[in-house]
Amino acid sequence: MLDFCRRTLSGKPQGDNKTKPVAARSAAAAAPATRATASSILPPMQIITRDQHSISRRDISPSALKVLYRLKDAGYEAYLVGGCIRDLLLGLKPKDFDVVTNAHPEQVKQVFRNCRLIGRRFRLAHVVFGREIIEVATFRGHHSGADDEENTAPKLKTASLSDHGQILRDNVYGTIEEDAERRDFTINALYYSVKDFAIYDFANGMRDIAARRIELIGDPEVRYREDPVRMLRAIRFATKLNMEIAADALTPISQLAVLLKNIPAPRLFDELVKMLMAGKAFDNFMLLRDTRILKQLMPQLDKILKQEPEGKAFSLVTRALQDTDQRVAVDKPVTPAFIFAAMLWYPVELRSQTLLVESGLNEIDALNIAMTEVLDDIQRTIAIPKRFSLTMRDIWALQSRLTKRSGRRAFKMLEQTKFRGAFDFLQLRAEAEGGSLTELASWWQQFQFADDAEKLELINSLGRAGQERPKRRRNNYKRKRSSTPDA
Repeated sequence: MLDFCRRTLSGKPQGDNKTKPVAARSAAAAAPATRATASSILPPMQIITRDQHSISRRDISPSALKVLYRLKDAGYEAYLVGGCIRDLLLGLKPKDFDVVTNAHPEQVKQVFRNCRLIGRRFRLAHVVFGREIIEVATFRGHHSGADDEENTAPKLKTASLSDHGQILRDNVYGTIEEDAERRDFTINALYYSVKDFAIYDFANGMRDIAARRIELIGDPEVRYREDPVRMLRAIRFATKLNMEIAADALTPISQLAVLLKNIPAPRLFDELVKMLMAGKAFDNFMLLRDTRILKQLMPQLDKILKQEPEGKAFSLVTRALQDTDQRVAVDKPVTPAFIFAAMLWYPVELRSQTLLVESGLNEIDALNIAMTEVLDDIQRTIAIPKRFSLTMRDIWALQSRLTKRSGRRAFKMLEQTKFRGAFDFLQLRAEAEGGSLTELASWWQQFQFADDAEKLELINSLGRAGQERPKRRRNNYKRKRSSTPDA
């Protein structure tokens, strides 16, 4: 115990327990045929030397290189891993650079003063360089908690699985081989070392990149059960990288999509935003629908789409997603509020119409109650933050106000902060439904860019159109007392 404390406080592994980097191991240990153990699900590891791959240090974040060299100089193994290696090999610009090491989070913090530790499900170190954060993870081990992990602190050597096989807590550390086994897709099990500038391919990731194929490591059903979000990631990577999901990885998704109900709603919102805000929203939506994942995430929308597969709801949603993809392509701002407003508009409208018939409420009250019910229902699955749900409510509520254009109402409408979003939404509805909405959208298109004289002319041309029926005035008088006393 004293020896363990001394090693932990020193920040460096000492003595016989020091783990040597892969590149420094003996030739026999590094031979591809001997890297995968008899119980391993991995194929023999391949080493792609510097002259066999296209990754240059010029393409890597200087901050990530600092982390790699500092950890190496401190006596630890350190590699760039996962998506950044995959993207560089595909000629794409990585969004971030992740580092993996045999140093434990507390040891990483001792090496870097600009480090903070985060996470409960799996402990991570964030090394902060101004606005850039380099995420450093310790090699993950198998979640069975093997006895050979003598140097892992008891409070960190914890793992927990749900009844469905989902990993709930996973602070178990291991070797680089175990870490590669624990990764989800073969194209993410690629490790780049600054010691020899080679790529270590543990799962034939280079082969699948060349074949443009999304392949899971191990049994797909087991891996999906461990973390159902991998089903969403498989779809997102396929569309983002223009790849196909391998048949054995695609087939189980329809049956296992129900497991997404076990994922916390905030995490599902984050994953869904990644799918809808990265320029591939339309493609991702179509795959979500085909794999029956949409039924688990948005049952209200899925029910309407089943009744009318190519109806106005489908048209509105797909137009909104295609418009979002076009805006992302030209670097225009986009917001999740607009996309979710389009996806849930017809469930809200349907519920509002039901309330009008069943309860006799007026249109405004029925719409307000419908909005609240639909949003409360979706929060159980996808936790849409309040800053977005409030914007959604504004866009929906302004749809009825856009039909009231007489007098000063049109001028006041232009002063609304959410007018532009509501008008864009009206245009999409007009394209999806046609009819009177087309005339209404055209009128507002002219009105907002006209001068004052033209605005008045447009209002006068409405006649009785665009006017509200006059409200009944209540007689607000006191009842006169009878002059004759009660009998």
